[in-house]
Amino acid sequence: MKLFDRRKKDGGAPVVQTASRELSRPQGLLSAFSPAGGDYELYRSLRESVPVIDAALDKLVRLIGSFTVTCEDERLGCEINSFLRTVRCGGQFGGIHGFLAVYMNQLLTYGTAVGEIVLSGSGREIYSLVNVPLKNVALVLADNMVDTLVCRPGFSEGREPFRYQQLLLVSALNPEPGEVCGVSALHGLPFVSDILMKIYNTIGVNWDRLGNVRFAVTYKPSGDSDRAMSRSRAQQIADEWSKAMRDKTTVSDFVSVGDVSIKVIGADNQILDSEVPVRQMLEQIVAKLSVPPFLLGLSWSTTERMSSQQADILTSELEYYRRILDGAIDRIVKVWQQLHGCSSPFEICWDNINLQDELDLAKARLYNAQAMKLEGEKGGKI
Repeated sequence: MKLFDRRKKDGGAPVVQTASRELSRPQGLLSAFSPAGGDYELYRSLRESVPVIDAALDKLVRLIGSFTVTCEDERLGCEINSFLRTVRCGGQFGGIHGFLAVYMNQLLTYGTAVGEIVLSGSGREIYSLVNVPLKNVALVLADNMVDTLVCRPGFSEGREPFRYQQLLLVSALNPEPGEVCGVSALHGLPFVSDILMKIYNTIGVNWDRLGNVRFAVTYKPSGDSDRAMSRSRAQQIADEWSKAMRDKTTVSDFVSVGDVSIKVIGADNQILDSEVPVRQMLEQIVAKLSVPPFLLGLSWSTTERMSSQQADILTSELEYYRRILDGAIDRIVKVWQQLHGCSSPFEICWDNINLQDELDLAKARLYNAQAMKLEGEKGGKI
């Protein structure tokens, strides 16, 4: 399958085929398509409203790490890695890691990530890697009911797939059987997050009511003469009290004559303890995102062994996300090889996730070497 027409003249401008374009949308044909961003606004607002969720996803993206491509031909491997380090990402020279960061963020937030390989005007080089907004595309199963076609979200007659499907990258996170779109990592959190935001909002309202102290000044007339002058005396008390409250530069005393009582409004009311319900909601969020709480600044009681086990679980999660990204990286490298007329087997080698992994591997090599040495000495004596 040709990626480009060799007869095309050089010097043309790169074209992004997934760019947004307004077209008519007959309602009767919408059922044939699966919108990639069905809950686009919901999950985006969820990240904006709950900082813990946003921080957890950002940490997952940063912890993915980097990789290199190894080939049997070392020279070819160096060229591929040089290309991956310098390729444009959305028009900037950010390298493939900048592209994958946005790609992974989109995958975690919406369950589906779409990217495009943009060729140069001559069609002989990869000009840029572009992250495609999900509102610009619609995903549909091909006629063979296996492959996924990336189509325009607006169409006039039937589906309209993009012309160069081999230049489009699609990844789905835990898709349901028979579905082409994935399931967001935030799936199931809107209900929990709504309760959490209600608690926070109530805390803010209560502190606004009870934290900003309000006073009730009550004047009780003692006799007929006081009752006759109660209106004017009450107005005088109110004026003097307001003056004392407005004067913030110096300490002001309020002096009155008669039976005057002053109470704080709401002083007897107790604000509900929010620590337990807030922690319960945060536990649900942390359990869903599989991020250790200490990475999110949550100072929950834990032991060193528990922290180590949580780090191991996080490592397994990151390995799973890396396997999903391998498909997009594999497509990019194969397109680059096809454009340069070569086809060499290659392998994507990810760096170890943290220094603890390096330490464990080093210890394992040391123990193996010591065991081999002891076995050799014992065999020599025999």
